[in-house]
Amino acid sequence: MARLPILTVESAPESVRPLLEKSQKAMGFLPHFVGMLAQAPAALETYMTVSGLNMRTSLSPGEREVVQLVAGTTHGCHFCVAAHTPAALGKGKLDPAVVEALRAGQTLPDARLEALARFARSVIATRGDVPDAELQALRAAGFSDQQALEVVLGISLATLSNFANNLAHTPLNPELEPYAWQRPAA
Repeated sequence: MARLPILTVESAPESVRPLLEKSQKAMGFLPHFVGMLAQAPAALETYMTVSGLNMRTSLSPGEREVVQLVAGTTHGCHFCVAAHTPAALGKGKLDPAVVEALRAGQTLPDARLEALARFARSVIATRGDVPDAELQALRAAGFSDQQALEVVLGISLATLSNFANNLAHTPLNPELEPYAWQRPAA
């Protein structure tokens, strides 16, 4: 059950209605997360703006989804993991085995993407103060310094959505229920 209200296009502040309509058109439904975030117009605008910037990075759509799924699983955001699973499989074109490994917090079967996932986990765990060896491993996997910073950008986007969803206990939309996720038992 949600701890914060989920607004609709009709019930949201007029200033954010165009953002909700844009999200609804892009997704085919209004994600409950977007409806929840609409009660804080600056937070919704920040999310939408940073999301647009994140899509313009040099990381591929699949690589961006690796970062989002790493952040979502690390932060325990059931909504974000469910929402990014179909994105990773669809526009991200990630192999289902990679997506399942990401959701389970396991080693990825793709060495390059594993280096990216490991780096993203290290950025989160160290608040960006990654060991030199982690940055070198990312570079050795073929990623640039620009892309290392773009991982930080992706994590900043994910942190806003992960933490807001964790605060709100945002329920999944019916469209996302097939991708439901729970943090694996330790």
